[in-house]
Amino acid sequence: MGSQHILVTGPAINERAVKLAEANGYSMAYVPPYTSEDDLVRMVADVNPIGVIVRMGRFGEPAIAAAPSLRVISKHGVGVDNIDVDAASRREIPVVVATGANAPSVAEHAIALLLATVKRILPLDGGLRAGKWEKPGFSGKELSGMTMGLVGFGAIARRTAALAKAFGISLRAYDPFAEDSIFREAGVARDNTVEALLAASDIVSLHCPLTPETRNLLDDRGLGLMKPGSYVINTARGGLIDEAALLRAVASGHIAGAGIDTFQTEPPASDHPFWSEPKIVVTPHIGGVTEEANARVGIDAIEGILAVVQGRELGREKIVNFRALQKASA
Repeated sequence: MGSQHILVTGPAINERAVKLAEANGYSMAYVPPYTSEDDLVRMVADVNPIGVIVRMGRFGEPAIAAAPSLRVISKHGVGVDNIDVDAASRREIPVVVATGANAPSVAEHAIALLLATVKRILPLDGGLRAGKWEKPGFSGKELSGMTMGLVGFGAIARRTAALAKAFGISLRAYDPFAEDSIFREAGVARDNTVEALLAASDIVSLHCPLTPETRNLLDDRGLGLMKPGSYVINTARGGLIDEAALLRAVASGHIAGAGIDTFQTEPPASDHPFWSEPKIVVTPHIGGVTEEANARVGIDAIEGILAVVQGRELGREKIVNFRALQKASA
């Protein structure tokens, strides 16, 4: 019998997910959050897992090579930019993602960041606590009648669009990989270029994966295409935004504010320049970290591993590296 261990790159997963793994004969091992690569490789070699659930930090080729029994890598969520997918494919190891499992939670967080940013909740709260009564001369903004542009139109973006409609926000989206029918069913206008979407939106909300093509999507040029006084929301990946460019655009007033849940480097430095800019609302990459989402994502992550090692079809989970998929289904 091969390895009966599943390794989690993080301190825990949902208790129901753990019980599911144990009921199928697997024991769990855990790696401290954001462990160094050398320590991660050592831990992987010690455990020699049959499956790895990637939560926090990068899981690269040295870690993949350290586990000869490894048959599947399962992402605790959907973003695989912290997994060396190419290295996994070369070893014919499927990489599985939990599609849509955290969509309600992340979409709600995107709307929370939008409300906090546009309604200027944090600076107004801080001013009031500092003894200021800023009602005289104050002028806020209504969400109703604004246009939100969604970059990417997967499960999270579609859920965000549904919530935004309740505020009277007009929706448009850009996603070159989605079918036209998805836009029609959601009642969302389709833009054929990301440039057209940026130029037409009062709010740009990012929901696409981080790839070489999307890295620094919102740089000086991308931000410059946006309307003066518009807003940026990012609950996807930090690398989609050139953080220095965003800071310049906010400082100049071209971008009125931003709600940011993800960063180029995580965790960000203690002296990150965003901390001194009150128009940028920040949270520590917790959009999908709710009790409900953790249960769904954790169970899906385990189910993905079990489906691959037991030779079953996947359910809501999907394999993202197609070479490995061909091998797994052969």
